[in-house]
Amino acid sequence: MNPFVLPQAADLLHWYDRHRRILPWRAAPGECADPYHVWLSEIMLQQTTVAAVVPYYNRFLSLFPTVDALAAAPEDQVMRAWAGLGYYARARNLHACARAVAARGGFPDTIEGLRALPGIGSYTAPAIAAIAFNIPAVPVDGNVERVAARLFAIETPLPAARRALAQAAATLGANEGARARPSDFAQALFDLGATICTPKRPACALCPWRTPCRARAAGIAGLLPGREPKRARPERHGALFHLSDGAGRVLLQRRPPEGLLGGMTELPGTPWREGAWTVPELLRFAPAEAEWTPAGTVRHVFTHFALTLAVYRAHLPSVPDAVLAGRFLRDPGALAGEALPTLMRKGLMAAGQDAA
Repeated sequence: MNPFVLPQAADLLHWYDRHRRILPWRAAPGECADPYHVWLSEIMLQQTTVAAVVPYYNRFLSLFPTVDALAAAPEDQVMRAWAGLGYYARARNLHACARAVAARGGFPDTIEGLRALPGIGSYTAPAIAAIAFNIPAVPVDGNVERVAARLFAIETPLPAARRALAQAAATLGANEGARARPSDFAQALFDLGATICTPKRPACALCPWRTPCRARAAGIAGLLPGREPKRARPERHGALFHLSDGAGRVLLQRRPPEGLLGGMTELPGTPWREGAWTVPELLRFAPAEAEWTPAGTVRHVFTHFALTLAVYRAHLPSVPDAVLAGRFLRDPGALAGEALPTLMRKGLMAAGQDAA
């Protein structure tokens, strides 16, 4: 490839006008995007696929049709609506951000103003600014990193290549065509990475930028971006305790508001530690004196560690008041409405409890 020839925004935008994805948060051609819809989708899409996000996004809009409605909602309701989507600090920041936006009367229309809001970082601020407010900016997510790595044949592996990839992506948005349609250009980059310049077996023959792509010319498109070898995740262990009473109600509690799974509903359990536990050690953390029987194990992989939990089950005709201190009983039919993360739903299922 001639090193002085850059991919042209006009070619990408022409492709986008014909092949753009239809997404529930995306404005129709010629219409202005709703900043609330853009912000909500961008927060949900962090570390999550489009397919997983769509039903959550639609549910949120039905429950909280405006940012003011979201701001006014109790935090428990927001966490329940988010349950299962993962990365629960996002939900707490989402609620805090909604309150900040409602208090100021709307979303700020600058990157700097957006960055000052809870939960909006170095990627999300330019994404919202470009898509919702048509501000010239190139938000760099995983899709855009991949496109840039291949267009410019940047072989330095991630994460060391991040700065070079961001600089390369910025050059794509610097030409006149991109600056004339910032919202469409940002979304076109996302769509190109998601549908054509995919992680495996990119469809180079269909790409509007196939001619200037250096990695395609060198035959290495499918190998980029490279990644440093992943470190093995640490293993942690613990237990969950499923206690039911004579009415079939299940004992639950809330996690502390901060930290992993903060503010979510959980079964009582042990701390999680790297070393294995003996059964007597585990049962010392049981919430009540009862005949605890093994019900199985659950495994869950977090970003930084993998977790294996033994599940124990017991039944008492009546749960003592002392056991209910800081805890509560929930009818089986109401479990689906609780803010139960996926890990706890796995625990309930292992205990033979339907939590759907």
